[in-house]
Amino acid sequence: MSAEGDESVPYLIQNPENPDQKVHELQFGLNTIGREISNTIILLHKSLSRHHAQLIINDQGVMMKDLGSLNKTYVNEREIDQCQLRHGDLVRCGSVLFKFVHSIEQHQAPIPLKDETANLSILRRFSPEQTRVEMQELLQQESSNYQRSVLKLRQEDVTQRAVDKLKILLEVSKQLSSPEENERLFEKILDLLFEIMNVDRAVILLVNEETGQLEQKAVKFRIGVPTDDQFYSTTITNFVQQNGDSVLISDARQDQRFSESLSVLNQAIQASMCVPLKPRDTVIGVLYTDNLSMADIYSQEDLEFLTALANQAAIAIENTELNKKMQSEAIVRTKLERFFPQAVSKKLKEEGNLEIVDTEVTALFADISGFTAMSSTMEPRQIIEMLNEYFEVMVEDIVFQYEGTLEKYIGDALLAVWGAPYRQPDDARRAVHAAIAMQRAVLRLREQWRQRHGIDIQIHIGLNTGKVAAGNIGSQNLIQYATIGDTTNVTSRICSAAQEGEIMISQTTLDQLNDPNVAIEKMPPVWVKGKDHPLQLYRVQWNV
Repeated sequence: MSAEGDESVPYLIQNPENPDQKVHELQFGLNTIGREISNTIILLHKSLSRHHAQLIINDQGVMMKDLGSLNKTYVNEREIDQCQLRHGDLVRCGSVLFKFVHSIEQHQAPIPLKDETANLSILRRFSPEQTRVEMQELLQQESSNYQRSVLKLRQEDVTQRAVDKLKILLEVSKQLSSPEENERLFEKILDLLFEIMNVDRAVILLVNEETGQLEQKAVKFRIGVPTDDQFYSTTITNFVQQNGDSVLISDARQDQRFSESLSVLNQAIQASMCVPLKPRDTVIGVLYTDNLSMADIYSQEDLEFLTALANQAAIAIENTELNKKMQSEAIVRTKLERFFPQAVSKKLKEEGNLEIVDTEVTALFADISGFTAMSSTMEPRQIIEMLNEYFEVMVEDIVFQYEGTLEKYIGDALLAVWGAPYRQPDDARRAVHAAIAMQRAVLRLREQWRQRHGIDIQIHIGLNTGKVAAGNIGSQNLIQYATIGDTTNVTSRICSAAQEGEIMISQTTLDQLNDPNVAIEKMPPVWVKGKDHPLQLYRVQWNV
């Protein structure tokens, strides 16, 4: 298959010679690298373009080709458009490094890391795993008769029981330490309770944050016990919630605090314990358990242990809720960051608001040529899908990569600025190079859309530099970051003056460009709407 006659499968070794290296097997034919899911090798790295590079493997060898990526492709640290790969070549896409090999057997394994502990005077080593307790070693199948306790501890010695209870609580803490779905967590808590204590029924109730009332979340019954829908006394559970104290009741019917409760009388509750779920200062719920057949069965030891177990459960429940909130906030934050420009998101995180400031920006207005006529032959959903693909390339791959700020979409057009909310000395140069990257990216989109949709796409771009007022326009609750001033209005007019495939810039942008590598052609003065005098414009020769 290769030029050297090696018939084995070729590979790209990502992060070669490192412990975290990753092997990508290449296939005969076309292989592509990039962030987009349609690539053969998908890498969600910010330095990569959506479609960054491709490798074509055939009988003549392996050809590497850059796909017009923003951060370029290098072979042995030389920038390439395309080149033939040889065994051992180092390939860099953006800042992601690969090593090309004809076979894994020819690739040397990473050099083992030097053992930095060789010269340490280690007296003793200890693994945390050795502390894990098999609870079954400490428990027996049924409750012991020791002090009428329902704890299933094997030991009757007071000191040993205290040690075993601590071991069990430590193991409970470990088993409840990983955040998971509430339903599964509640089930695990009750399973552990029934494994450790001899109880008939148990229920977990949590406080509804809106109503302040207890709501049943999970229930468990010992085999053979009737499964009533609501077997617990709301009088008892409400008492524990409101007072934050654990209660042990030998016979609820004889307890004056609950003797008038209909649920206590109707269900003939003889012995019960109810403890608060209180991770800190606030009661978030209660854990209730009872016994139907025997009165005076629970002991002070049982109540103390159940309270300690409930504390562990409460912490686990709170951690799960916090984890859920963090995930929800992360989703919202991700959506906001995708909606707002990266520079604006950064400014919001740093300052919390976007004060209106007077500044100078270079504005870029890009519009799809003849889009109205083109879209008249398409379905609305197809138009949206195409625009989403187009804007993803224009904004995420280009505007953001050149550190610009997306101000808004206007139908099929977009307005981006450089200089707000942050100014850099080369804002004009960044904006012009972004415009060039947009035109080159459209060449690739144009070929793809011709094949998929039979549509020919071109864009025209205008750039202008000048003073604006930039900041949060609107209200504090509805953030609309915008630049206001004649500069952006003129930018739109310059874009309208540009033809298909053209980039037009103003005199003010040219004055700040300072880039001899950008070819410029002076155009005849152009009259634009709203101006008393014609504008001197310049065409950027981006395709030379």
